[in-house]
Amino acid sequence: MEAERRLCFEFKVINNLVRREIENSSNRQYIESVTGTNGWVIGYLIRNKDRDVFQRDLEVEFSIRRSTVSSILKRMEKNGLIRRETVAYDARLKKLVPTEKSYKINDLIMEDLAKVEKKLRNGLAEEDLKAFFKTADIIKTNLE
Repeated sequence: MEAERRLCFEFKVINNLVRREIENSSNRQYIESVTGTNGWVIGYLIRNKDRDVFQRDLEVEFSIRRSTVSSILKRMEKNGLIRRETVAYDARLKKLVPTEKSYKINDLIMEDLAKVEKKLRNGLAEEDLKAFFKTADIIKTNLE
């Protein structure tokens, strides 16, 4: 008799496989200096390029502490991934602006993610995907 399968174990295995797939991507050599968190921050800034984004927005979006976000942003600025610019309506605030380097890296990341997404969806019917996402939403709600 097969032992009962555990969700936690399956999530861990899938996470490892996806991470390995991304790490072995053809673009990885060009984006090695970008950590996973940097990639998420870059993506968030680019998705929200039509509005001013501040450190506080990242704290809320990613549920991370002020000191953690501050460290991340310092490194990103040092690595030429973001700029901090003052805003006309409040000189104390500095909006976060992705650099051209970030846009190029984001394009490579999105290309890699599209390839991984395609591979993940291979062989899955639309009804399977709907059931999966419904289940994932329930699990996320359970954990919140």
